[in-house]
Amino acid sequence: MLACLLCGVASPRLLAQEDSGGASQLQTGDLANKSLEDLMNVEVTSVSKKEQKLSQTAAAVFVITQEDVRRSGATNIPDLLRMVPGIDVAQINSSTWAISARGFNARFSNELLVLLDGRSVYTPTTGGVFWDVLDVPLEDIERIEVIRGPGASVWGANAVNGVINIITKKSSDTQGALVSGDVGMQNKGQGLVQYGGRAGKGTSFRTLATYQTAADQPGVATAHGGDGWSLARIGFRTDTDLDPKDSLTFEGSLYRGRAGNPFLNFVTPGTALEPQQMQVNLGGGFLLGVWNHASSERSGTTLQASYDNYERNDALWESRGTADIQFQNHFAWGDRQHLNWGAEYRFSGSGTEGSALVSLNPADKDTSFVSAFVQDEIAIVPDRLFFTIGTKLEHDAYAGFHAMPTARLAWTPDSRQLFWMAASDSDRNPAATDDSIVASLGGFTGPNGPVTLRLYGNPTIEPEKTVSYEAGYRSTLTERVSLDFAAYYSAYYDQDTSEPGTPFTVDSPGGDYTVMPLVNSNRMHGESPGAEVYANWKVTDRWTLSPGYAFQVVHMHLEAPSQDEESKAEAEGSNPRHAAQLRSHFRILPSLSWDASAYFTDRLADPAIPSYTRLDTGLTWEWKKKSYLSLVGQNLLRDRHEEYEDSTGSELTTLVRRTAYLKWTWKF
Repeated sequence: MLACLLCGVASPRLLAQEDSGGASQLQTGDLANKSLEDLMNVEVTSVSKKEQKLSQTAAAVFVITQEDVRRSGATNIPDLLRMVPGIDVAQINSSTWAISARGFNARFSNELLVLLDGRSVYTPTTGGVFWDVLDVPLEDIERIEVIRGPGASVWGANAVNGVINIITKKSSDTQGALVSGDVGMQNKGQGLVQYGGRAGKGTSFRTLATYQTAADQPGVATAHGGDGWSLARIGFRTDTDLDPKDSLTFEGSLYRGRAGNPFLNFVTPGTALEPQQMQVNLGGGFLLGVWNHASSERSGTTLQASYDNYERNDALWESRGTADIQFQNHFAWGDRQHLNWGAEYRFSGSGTEGSALVSLNPADKDTSFVSAFVQDEIAIVPDRLFFTIGTKLEHDAYAGFHAMPTARLAWTPDSRQLFWMAASDSDRNPAATDDSIVASLGGFTGPNGPVTLRLYGNPTIEPEKTVSYEAGYRSTLTERVSLDFAAYYSAYYDQDTSEPGTPFTVDSPGGDYTVMPLVNSNRMHGESPGAEVYANWKVTDRWTLSPGYAFQVVHMHLEAPSQDEESKAEAEGSNPRHAAQLRSHFRILPSLSWDASAYFTDRLADPAIPSYTRLDTGLTWEWKKKSYLSLVGQNLLRDRHEEYEDSTGSELTTLVRRTAYLKWTWKF
């Protein structure tokens, strides 16, 4: 019944509004007062790396606007992403998350690509994202564009099951002073001080400083999980209009922090792993420069360069620096074609010290990456039928040369409806841990003495390959109700497994012991069908309901002669089969609103996690223009619950608690 109800109502919630520079900006609007044509002409940029009308976009796209951010009651980006059907968000402990799109969730979900203003924050060491240091002030987010499904044809490898592009506001949109903060239960809070101004006629800027802190959450079997953390950041952004056709953007930040890291470790070889705690120092920053040149309304060029660095003294003890430069050009070719092409070069250097628990061999490694993409959008029938074909070509140290093509078809029979379908080929490149890890997995005492289980990387491991087929329907059904539905089938090849090797004996001053090795390999394939639907229903001029639902099932198959006993179960059981949500926004008074969100997550089979329902609600008072006071409650149905367990033991689970906080945002 719930699935039927949710399938009945859904809509795009966004309206396009032209700014002073002619760029399309996304804002939440009043569905009752806007035309169907406006709703279908919303523009997104993450699908094809250029502005594209929603009515012509052959992809499953969800956009979180600044208004959605403010209404959500979320205090971080992972909690914001809970509202996206098809994105699985699970909190491991106070600062660590497992976030994936369409399956294969883990602490490092290596088939989801995350970008910040077009700069990748995916780490090639472990594959995935360090969500604990992705602390963009929510007040500065313009929008978050989420693609559920492959985006590798323009963004490259690792954009297999989804792309999350976090787009921040121009500094011209954050003028004046802003002070924001929240104080909550369990000694949790954060603060932001920001100032934006102008330097000369054509340049605007903003500077900011943030601080976040959280105390320990309860452990599964202990009162304190040892996962408390704190993080401080300073940052800036400048935007300069050189002339009507050219603009420059520079931004950057530095952060320092300290996080509790409960994990599994061993005392001596041949013993089982035991819970331990350590404090991890976090440090890093980035610089980004972007030049945009608009040759005309139908063509433009972008040149982007960035450098980012991070250090983490966890069990691997790593420092990494990455330099990246990208070029992109798009132009109209005749009346019915639009070509988009570009190239990228990236160099990344990593150094690790490692520990007895985990290390890399070799410990230090420099890698380079070069790629190019081309995409042609063809209007077969102007304003009605669009065909897009393109591919990404890459060469990197792990995977060598490979291509990732896509073909997409969009049909708009009228201004109310869009039918679309797509077929894509995408790869997940091996991470350094796939290639060169040496990790102890615990041990036991056997008949001939101590035995240690140890995982080894494989220098010849292949990329994981995926072929995806998608179809969808997007429609504004009435002035108050519309629908957005997507279905997909993905076939996975050369998926990672861990295969037993030949045991060997190690001579040690503390006594000889036997090593039973496991070696990374590619001996699994499978398939995953699924569907997602989301909605907006403007019940009255004051009340809006936004339901959503996602269904997914993963089937994996081991290939002979695989002897892996865990990878199949983990791949099939790490995501919920059903997930549903219902969000409500009610404007009590022009300056007072009430928001509530309920999220149901089905049980996980591996790791074994019971199903749970999360309820958040909050009252927000706008006491002056763009200044707010909010009282928010989170996880109100239960005092505490578990959401995920990291199978590697690199981060131990703590319990998510019921909490409440008071937040203020003062702009002057």
